[in-house]
Order: sequence, then C-alpha cells, then structure tokens
Amino acid sequence: MHFTKMHGLGNDYLYVYGEVPENIAELSIKLSERHFGAGSDGMIYISPSDIADFKMRIFNADGSEAKMCGNGIRCVGKYVYDKGYTDKKKLTIETLSGIKTLDLQVVGGKVKTVAVDMGKAEVSENMTLSIDGDEVICTPVSVGNPHAVIFVSNIDDAPLMTLGPKMEHNPAFPDGVNNEFIEVVDSHTLRMRVWERGSGVTMACGTGACASTAAAIKNGYCSFDEDISVILDGGTLKIRISQDYSVTMTGPAEMIYEGETTE
Repeated sequence: MHFTKMHGLGNDYLYVYGEVPENIAELSIKLSERHFGAGSDGMIYISPSDIADFKMRIFNADGSEAKMCGNGIRCVGKYVYDKGYTDKKKLTIETLSGIKTLDLQVVGGKVKTVAVDMGKAEVSENMTLSIDGDEVICTPVSVGNPHAVIFVSNIDDAPLMTLGPKMEHNPAFPDGVNNEFIEVVDSHTLRMRVWERGSGVTMACGTGACASTAAAIKNGYCSFDEDISVILDGGTLKIRISQDYSVTMTGPAEMIYEGETTE
C-alpha cells in the first residue's frame, strides 16, 4: 500500500487514494502508532464520488471513523491537485457531514493554501456540567461533528490532559465530543488547544477552530463577518463567520513524505 503523509498545521494523517479496506480500523491503529508505525493522527482515504469531485473518509488513530476534519480536507485538496487527479482549483468533496467546497490557492504549480466552505455552525446555549465535583461551563457546537468549547483565562493552565478525556466520554455527549480550550487574546485573535475525539491531544483541529470561533461570537468575544485568527499549537488558521453562522476556514496544507507498506 502506498501512502502520503501530509499535515495541516501539524494535524497529520496518512493519505491513500483508493477504496477503504475491510481491516481499516486495525490498519489505522497500527500505522498511526508514533513509535512502531508511520505515526499520525489517523488515515484519510480519497476516492471518486458520485455526487462530488472526490470523497474522503477519515479514520482516527484509535480506528474509529470521523465525520469531518478541517485540516484533513485541506490536504485532500492539495493531494488531488498536486498529484494530477484534477486541474480544477474549485472542488467539491463528499464527507460524512455533507459536501464541502474547496478553493485552492496555487503557487508555482502546487497548492499552498486552501479555503474551505465548512457549512453552517450550530451553536447551542452554554451547558454546565459537573465533573469530579467541579462545575465546567462549555458551549456545545456542531460543524458536522460535535465540539465542546471551554473559555479559559490562561491557555497554559488549561487542563487539557485531565479534563479533555473526561469531556470526550461525558454522558452529556453520547457520541463523544472534541474538546477545545480557548483563551481570548483580543476580538480578532483566539489561542486554542484541543483534545480530539478518538485521537487525544493534536497540534491542530480545523473543525475545532471553526467551532471555537462560532462559540466566541455567541459569547460576545468576537464579531460576525470579520477574519479571526485562531492560533493552534501547529500554526494559525483564519476563520470568518457570516451572520447566519456560515463558516469559511483558510489555512495551509503540506506534504511530509511518501511511504510504502506491504502489510
């Protein structure tokens, strides 16, 4: 099997063009392992689609399937363009959370950045949970997958490793949840760290950045129709949200290396 390791702001996946094998859960667990595998946050399979230009399926490092990955879909755009599967700079991609539209910025014949129409964010009222005797206030947001956004005064003190897994498996979120911790730097800048459902701590989460910006607007920290910089461990994404909560995400996509496995 040939794969390409790519990343969007350090959120790295192994990309394969072809049909998903029956043993995908086992394969994703094995190849994603940081010490004995190729090392990644999971695997993404790309294939032709009957309803869009291409289809993507995302499998986490624990073998579970994800509905959507913002950093991953940008890399899909770069993959299919740079490898010659398409010459289109505006693409539609079929995902489990619907069809997404990509606008590719090409420099020197290669995709440099990708803007993604992420659809509409669904922001719920703030929720108060009791976890280990403490009250935790979060803003639930869906951008095709579930998020729980928590605002903190200092991102360096955020309980990412302790609260993250407890939020992921909290009964309030029966299908699990991605957990974002946000420090509001100013009205145009957010600092974010994330515990991703099925993968744990990652360098970046594109859907999480979209959800966090939507939550920041809902809570009065940011405004509609303005570019918001979301600073993640792996770099910065630009998020813009319109009055109806339609989301556009812009960020880089990069190849790391090509690989082969016979197993």
